[in-house]
Amino acid sequence: MKVAFVLGTTAGGTARHVWMLAAGCAARGVRAEVFGPREPEHPAGGVGVGFTPVDIGPRPRLPGDLRTIARLRRLLGAWRPDVVHAHGLRAGALAALATALTRPTAHDARPALIVTVHNAPPGPGMTGAVYRVLEKIVARGAATVLCVSADLEQRMRAAGARRVGRAMVPALPAEADVSAETSAAIRAEFGVAPGQALVLGAGRLAPQKGFDLLLEAAATWGDLRPAPRLVIAGDGPLAGALRSRAASLGLVARFTGHRCDVPALLAAADVFVLPGRWEGQSLVLQEAMRAGVPVVATRVGGNAEVTGPDAALLVPPGDPQALGAAVRSVLGDPALAGRLGRAATRRSRDLASPAEAVDAALAEYRRGPAEG
Repeated sequence: MKVAFVLGTTAGGTARHVWMLAAGCAARGVRAEVFGPREPEHPAGGVGVGFTPVDIGPRPRLPGDLRTIARLRRLLGAWRPDVVHAHGLRAGALAALATALTRPTAHDARPALIVTVHNAPPGPGMTGAVYRVLEKIVARGAATVLCVSADLEQRMRAAGARRVGRAMVPALPAEADVSAETSAAIRAEFGVAPGQALVLGAGRLAPQKGFDLLLEAAATWGDLRPAPRLVIAGDGPLAGALRSRAASLGLVARFTGHRCDVPALLAAADVFVLPGRWEGQSLVLQEAMRAGVPVVATRVGGNAEVTGPDAALLVPPGDPQALGAAVRSVLGDPALAGRLGRAATRRSRDLASPAEAVDAALAEYRRGPAEG
């Protein structure tokens, strides 16, 4: 079997998930090739995995998209995969058009297209209208649409998808040092004094992730002594704006930029906050649960499915007061913090593993369109 993975972004958890699937397929004797943009922080290959650069931009642009479709059609026609697995609606729509234009031969059928939808609609207006068009293209062109949360499954069924299933997006095993000595060093790095709490947020600094709401929530902790130390790990387009907003609120917040030791940061934290306006199967949420750190998160997307009923405090999205109050309750109640941490550790053992995710993907690849 040959599987072509089409990747529309090299930022965030989607790219890590694709490389995990491709490497897992290769380890099981399946030929795997990744087609997508190249950025320095991600590998241009892996053990047994090929890579071919294809320019897939983050926004629709007709001339460029037509060139991308033509390039994908040529590449897929030459490589002749059995399955094309695209990730994200943009990549999925372009792959759907490219595979539709790939002519079958006497020896090679047109590849089956599977699309994993990783994100919710970006909002109303023109952007939302474009998103709905992409949904229709993917729904009509894909043999199977896999979604990271129940709300996305409902959207894709409404768009007319022939077969809809749940994607498994597991966190990878921690490679960072999470010893007590490392935790102490991290707390010292951020200037956390004895008896002071470290509140951690981590993720891409983009509107969907809601770090502006976390800053608003942190502004409600001004009466706590000592004031919790807020650390936000990650980079993205809102980095400058978030730093400016923290300053305007009078917050002493540390923005670390990109870090390769997020599991160690989680192990050093007193509470982890996931303030997103929408999440699927958040990798950093899974990592936080594995670390046994108390979690406060928004009740959006797939968060409740990941945490279960008792492994996190879940609050309404877009409500910094509720977010701040939940963090305050964890910091002020050691018994609650302990219960949340233990429940998170237990729950993390029930989450899908990378091996299970690869097995599930391979079962989907072998299922074939005739069973739809």
